[in-house]
Amino acid sequence: MNKKKEILTYFLVFIFRICSSADTIGPNQSLKDGDILVSSGNAFALGFFSPGKSRNRYIGIWYNKVPEQTVVWVANRDNPINGTSGVFAIDPAGNLVLSDESLNLSVWSTNVSSITLQKSSSAQLMETGNFVLFQDQSRSVIAWQSFDYPTNTILPNMKAGWNRRTGLNTFFRSWKSLDDPGTGEYLYKLELNGTPQFFLYKGSDWLWRTGPWNGLRWSGVPEMYPSFIYNISYVENDDEVTITSVMKDPSIFSRMVVKESGILERLTWQGSERGWARFWYAPKDQCDNYAHCGAYSNCDLLNLSEFECSCLPGFEPQQERQWYLREASYGCKRKKEESVCGNGEGFIKVTNAKVPDTSIALVNKNLGLTACQELCLKNCSCTACASANISGEGNGCITWHGNLVDIRQFPNNGQDLYIRVSAAELGIHNKFSKLSLISI
Repeated sequence: MNKKKEILTYFLVFIFRICSSADTIGPNQSLKDGDILVSSGNAFALGFFSPGKSRNRYIGIWYNKVPEQTVVWVANRDNPINGTSGVFAIDPAGNLVLSDESLNLSVWSTNVSSITLQKSSSAQLMETGNFVLFQDQSRSVIAWQSFDYPTNTILPNMKAGWNRRTGLNTFFRSWKSLDDPGTGEYLYKLELNGTPQFFLYKGSDWLWRTGPWNGLRWSGVPEMYPSFIYNISYVENDDEVTITSVMKDPSIFSRMVVKESGILERLTWQGSERGWARFWYAPKDQCDNYAHCGAYSNCDLLNLSEFECSCLPGFEPQQERQWYLREASYGCKRKKEESVCGNGEGFIKVTNAKVPDTSIALVNKNLGLTACQELCLKNCSCTACASANISGEGNGCITWHGNLVDIRQFPNNGQDLYIRVSAAELGIHNKFSKLSLISI
C-alpha cells in the first residue's frame, strides 16, 4: 500500500511539473537565478547563465533540447551580474527589468513607454525562441520582443532588416569572446542606400556584403538557391525591408551567427554527431573581401594561376607595378583612348557576376533590360547596368554612375552585368573568355 502511494505521489508530482512548466512571467512573478522558463514545445529555455569560463551571470535564451548549451540571445550583454543575486521580473510600470538585488540596482530593462503598457502586462517565451512582452494579459498587443533586439544570432522566423514605419533596424553584433557576450566589433546590418544589401562590418569598415536582392537570392550569395530545409521570404515595400527564413521541418535547429572571429556562418544541429555543422559561411576567400581588387576590376578565383584580379574590359591597372606584384588595391582606370560618350559605345557582358556595390546605384523597377541599357547610354556618367530582378524573364533596372567596386565572378548562380565600353573596345573583344558583346 505504501509502495502504491509512493508511486501515485511520484506520478502526481510528475504530472504537476509537466502541467505547470512555465513559459510566462506574469505581473506578480519573478525569475531568480536557478529558475528557468521553457517554451511550450520545449525548444527554448530562458534563464541565468555564465558563458564559457566566465563567472558573470546573464539573462539569456538557449536551445533547451541541445545538450551543448547554445545561447541565442542575451539581455544584459554589457552589464553582467557578479553572483547569483539577479532577479528578472515585470516592474509596476509593466516593463521587464533585470535587477541585482545585492546592489539594489537595475541593470537592464525593456524601457517601453509606460503609455503603452498596463500593470497586467506579461512576457512569454515562444517556441520560436522569441521572448515577447505583451501589453496586457489578453496578449493581443506586443509591446516589445527580443526578435527586434537580437545579439549575434539570426533565428528562423526572425525578421532581419528595417521596419520603415518605426525606423527600427534589426541588426546583429558579435560577442566579444566565447567567455564574454558583450558587444563585439563585428556587425551584420542591412543598409538601404541605393538598393538594400547587408554588410558585414569590422568597426566602421566593410568586410563583406551580400549584394542586392535579385529576386532569387542575394547577388553575392550564389549558394542561396531554394533550400531543402528552409524557405526564404524577402519583403521590400513602404512598410519594411526584411528577410526571413522559415524551416520546412520545425524540428530541425538552424541558426546564423556573427562569430567573434568576424565570420558569418549558418549552422544546423546534427543530433547524430552531437554537434553544430556549418554548411555556409562568409567571407570565405579573398574575392569575398570587400573591394579586394579595387575599382573597375573583377575578382575570379579561377584565374589563380595568373592573378585573381583583372581589370574590366576597357580598363587598365591604375598602378602597373603594383598590379604586376599582385597588389590590386589601387584598382583600374579607364583606358586613355577610350571614348564612351556618344561615339557608338555599347556593353560587354560579364556573366555569373556579383554585381558592384549598389550603395550609390540608381534603380528603376519598371524597365526591362533593353530599356535599361538604353537609359544607361543616354547618360555619359553611367558605367554599367544590370537587371534588378533575374527571376522569370527578368525585370527592373540598376544603373551605376561612377566607380564599380567589389565585383566578383562565380562558377555559377551569379547574374549578368553589363559594362559600358567604347566602340573600339567592342571591336577588340569579339571573343573575351567569359565575356560577350552587346552594342546598342
